Amino acid sequence: MKVCIVGAGAIGGFIGTRLAAAGDASVSALARGATLAALRTHGWRLREGETLLQAAVHAASDAAHELGAQDLVVIAVKGPALPGVARAIGPLLGPHTVVLPAMNGVPWWFGDGVPAIGDAPLETVDPGGVVAAAIAPGRVVGCVVHASTAVGEPGLVLHRMGRGLIVGEPRGGRSERAARIAALLGAAGFDVTHSEQVRRDVWYKLWGNMTMNPVSAITGATGDRILADPQVRGFCSAAMREAAEVGARIGCPIEQSPEDRHAITAKLGAFRTSMLQDAEAGRAIELDAIVGAVRELGARVDVPTPTIDALYGLTRLFGRVHGLYPEAAST
Repeated sequence: MKVCIVGAGAIGGFIGTRLAAAGDASVSALARGATLAALRTHGWRLREGETLLQAAVHAASDAAHELGAQDLVVIAVKGPALPGVARAIGPLLGPHTVVLPAMNGVPWWFGDGVPAIGDAPLETVDPGGVVAAAIAPGRVVGCVVHASTAVGEPGLVLHRMGRGLIVGEPRGGRSERAARIAALLGAAGFDVTHSEQVRRDVWYKLWGNMTMNPVSAITGATGDRILADPQVRGFCSAAMREAAEVGARIGCPIEQSPEDRHAITAKLGAFRTSMLQDAEAGRAIELDAIVGAVRELGARVDVPTPTIDALYGLTRLFGRVHGLYPEAAST
């Protein structure tokens, strides 16, 4: 199987290194800048504790002339980069290429086939429908990542905890293509679940991190301190109740209470969310896919989201003040 990783950062490098090291696929990378240079010099690199895992990689900056059509394309970029990536990866997409987005938040394919959401693209994650036009939902196998990774330096991924990957058909059920991907990832050492309801898995993860991520970015606090503050914890719970109501209207019911989820999150201790890491590193924050999309979905199904609105507004203002979110974004 020919596999290309688009975005060889923390998650892309994690998946790419383990796939390449397993030897069951030819794994290339579409990258740029310092990451591209590091991959060409050192190959894939993944540090897990004291162990450094390395593997050869064909790293390229040009999809058309250096890579060509693939069997599987794993997209592991930040949400703000997705429209540009979608326009650039056309040469990787042959007639039967499957796209596996390993990204945070609500994906562009989320509303496909869901009458309650409607046919219009979600403007918060796919402005103008450019992503869906370039990467048809029918190509997609959904993916949810449950792992903590970071970039130690360009081309070097640090794995902290978790190897969970959930894959499944966006419209539900099982398929041969999703089973093949699950088997490939499982052979590379991931804890893979072939889900019959991957949309619910996407929403459940989002429900758990849509508050912790932005609150941590605004405050600079680790997860334990957020949950230890009664007022902040209560604010997060209120937003989660709103999101749960939205989920119930779009076929993604949440069977836990916010307190149930807080108890699970508390077991992670003093962790730093991905949005906090991005904010500290001066990278654009994924606010729209994680919070903005929930507001947009709420509006489509007539669920008021005043707490989520406040969270979105505060984080957006923080992002704009610190140059982490575009000034021209819609309100």
